Amino acid sequence: MVTPRSFRVLHFLLLLLLASGEKYPEKPRNACLGVVNSGQYDSFSLNSTATCFTMCRRKDDSCNLKNLQRYWLDYETHLVENTSIEIVNTSFVKTLVHNFSTDTSDDLYFSLTPSQIPRQVMENENKPPDRVLLPRSFFESLRGKRSSVRLAVTILDVGLGNLFKGPRLSLEDGSSVLNNRLVGLSVGSTPVTGLAKPLEITFSHQHYLPNMTLSCVFWDATKGPTGDWAFKGCSTEHRDRSTVCRCDHLTFFALLLRPILDEATVQVLTRISQAGCGASMLFLAFTIALYTVLRFFRQRFKSEDTPKIHVALSVSLFLLNLSFLITVVNGSQGSNAACWARGAVFHYFLLCTFTWMGLEAFHLYLLVIKVFNTYFGHYFLKLSLVGWGLPALVVIGTGSTNSYGRYTIQNEENRTTLELCWFRETTALYVTVHGYFLITFLFSAMVLGLVAWKIFTLSSITAGKEQGLNWKGVLTVLGLSSLMGMTWGLAILTPLGLFTIYIFAVLNSLQGIFIFGWFALLYFPSQSASSSATTQADQTHSVSHG
Repeated sequence: MVTPRSFRVLHFLLLLLLASGEKYPEKPRNACLGVVNSGQYDSFSLNSTATCFTMCRRKDDSCNLKNLQRYWLDYETHLVENTSIEIVNTSFVKTLVHNFSTDTSDDLYFSLTPSQIPRQVMENENKPPDRVLLPRSFFESLRGKRSSVRLAVTILDVGLGNLFKGPRLSLEDGSSVLNNRLVGLSVGSTPVTGLAKPLEITFSHQHYLPNMTLSCVFWDATKGPTGDWAFKGCSTEHRDRSTVCRCDHLTFFALLLRPILDEATVQVLTRISQAGCGASMLFLAFTIALYTVLRFFRQRFKSEDTPKIHVALSVSLFLLNLSFLITVVNGSQGSNAACWARGAVFHYFLLCTFTWMGLEAFHLYLLVIKVFNTYFGHYFLKLSLVGWGLPALVVIGTGSTNSYGRYTIQNEENRTTLELCWFRETTALYVTVHGYFLITFLFSAMVLGLVAWKIFTLSSITAGKEQGLNWKGVLTVLGLSSLMGMTWGLAILTPLGLFTIYIFAVLNSLQGIFIFGWFALLYFPSQSASSSATTQADQTHSVSHG
């Protein structure tokens, strides 16, 4: 017999069955949109969100990188401010959270061994290969504001997916975060920036990472739509089996690995440069020998300054090529003193070459542009004092700051790396090489432009209404450009791609051949051009002799 009470129970069950068969069921929860677990850090939420480290491999609607990355950035703040947890130990995140007195008078070291929870390393312990150094000045800056600080040190394994990779990395070309591992330091929501002494994070790795450039970076959530890696406030120091990152703030840090030129391309470029330098040295030797012979048979060669300047440039370029070959062959082998000396010698002849190319432009300016009132007593002697003396002063000044040493040539933006005896202090490199070259190059380019304008303007006037390209003028400008090192300016274009790198390597290493061709053309003219050549020589003699 069905009672009213049992009837009500059956009615309720019937309603539940009808509800369970609803036409529009609830959509499954997608943790990788970064919404369903937002602000939730229980074990289930952490593990379901961590699956996105491997699932988010493509940029599609199934993952929201910005939300997911913010989730893990906020996790450290949650541990510091909302929990009493001291240790987190999972397969994807390991964290040590501890209170430290702001009266701490010593630097603090923490071990970052990937398979272990971060731990504080005592002063008398051997320092682990992966570690953090937090300077005591950090705690000193907080005195007076609080008596203690709660600090979280985190190792986060972000997997192979797109999370915490950012636009700066292209996963398709082999770029990556070292071991897909981030190191985070946080004292909660309070930002820590502008540390008087930077913190140090040491990342260990194999002795040599072929064709890769390593950069210390931190995660900047404000960059772009999803965040990206940034360099500001961080410096990178490369060591034998590790890289030391020094940064002046607290956040998540990593070591980026980005590919440079592949090994086969590096070998091809090295062979091209070596073969070109060898050929260039041979023809530069021919130029010097030819000038020596002509001094015996042509009296005017003893007094003219133009061929002397050409030969001085040839000598400096010959010695530069020789020192380059020695530097490439020996690499960074030998003692520190020997490496210092090789770096200084190579630097000196490089600056001599730049200087003499600038002096070629100066001499051409006097001959073609200024023309009048250009008499200088002991003209070539004064040029020689500048050409050989100014680089010596720069090298002495650079050497006094101990700027030479072992250096890995890298393209911060995509160039090859080689271990060389060169600069170990980048500021000196930028000032005394890049800056020095830029000044001479811009001056030479300006003079060449004026000369080219004058050549083609005069030729158009003398030619009257004749049409056609002035090939003699074109060849003259090309010859002068080889003397003034215009091919060196191609270095500015090398970031455009591999093709420009090859063009730069070929043309620049063959500069000596171009100089020999110009010298031979200038002083062994055809019979029909002998009168004009003689006139030019007389002009040169009258302008600069003294």
